[in-house]
Amino acid sequence: MITERDGQDFLQFANKIGYDIGERMAQNIDVQFQKNFDFLPDFALFIASYKVKKTFSRHTTPPKHIQNSIRFFFHNAFDDDAPAKGKRKLKTQEKPPYVRVFPSELPYTSVFRRNSHVKVVSVFISADYLKSFLKDDVEHFPFLFDNGSNFLIEEMMTDDILRTINDIAKKEEPEALNSYYYKLKTMELLFYLFQSLNKREKSVHQKLSSKDIEAIYSVRDKIISSLDKPSAIATLKQVAGMNELKMRRLFTQVFGMGIYDYYQHLRMKEAARLLRDEKLSVSEVGYQMGFENLSHFSRVFEKHIGKKPKKYSKELA
Repeated sequence: MITERDGQDFLQFANKIGYDIGERMAQNIDVQFQKNFDFLPDFALFIASYKVKKTFSRHTTPPKHIQNSIRFFFHNAFDDDAPAKGKRKLKTQEKPPYVRVFPSELPYTSVFRRNSHVKVVSVFISADYLKSFLKDDVEHFPFLFDNGSNFLIEEMMTDDILRTINDIAKKEEPEALNSYYYKLKTMELLFYLFQSLNKREKSVHQKLSSKDIEAIYSVRDKIISSLDKPSAIATLKQVAGMNELKMRRLFTQVFGMGIYDYYQHLRMKEAARLLRDEKLSVSEVGYQMGFENLSHFSRVFEKHIGKKPKKYSKELA
């Protein structure tokens, strides 16, 4: 039931769970690495790394054999070149790891750019099956279960989530009880995600149109394009094409925090990457990220990363 490096098996798995990936996707991707596993009718898991040969778009469709399902797509979370090592080695130009959650019925269009390298861990899970695990905690996540097919949220990944994904993606598998292992690991992955979701800023969720989704992601992309300096709200309003109140409300709904907090969080994630991967000094990172006062940089870094940058850097040595 588990397969690796076989595009044909990828298609067979999609057909097995009733997930129509479409002819354009089948023709325009080159699968580098994959694993898949199913526990029908409750959930299915697949891990894939593939290169896009030609730009195309596709409308997502629900897997027919998992009723009322919710999708959890974890992006950029494992080393595509050597998943067996269980280590993450992201390229500088890649977006930070993130997970996108939405119901399978949500009308959603994905665009695949030529020469892009997609690395994704996907879980399709029945909402009723998920509720059976959450039990009384379901009430803490009304945005997942009470909005029909009109929610979309995105969450940044914690170290626990990244570690669990790499446990799943690495090539070494248990010699026995494979099904048991992958089922437990999938539940562990969702457990860590729900821990993170439980900390989200509470907000009233409203129905999202495809235009709303596109607008809010345009705002997010604008924020990412200038991490050393915050984008002016007037600029972001123009990018979104909506008033400030609606823009702030929808942004918090999708990303779980306000615009400025999101900017600072991404800024500190990038600062941590520069310390970790580029081996820059604390002062070099602080100035590169737009801070004139290193004490201020240290306080903001500790708030978002959990420790001061000097301590973080020393622990990497």
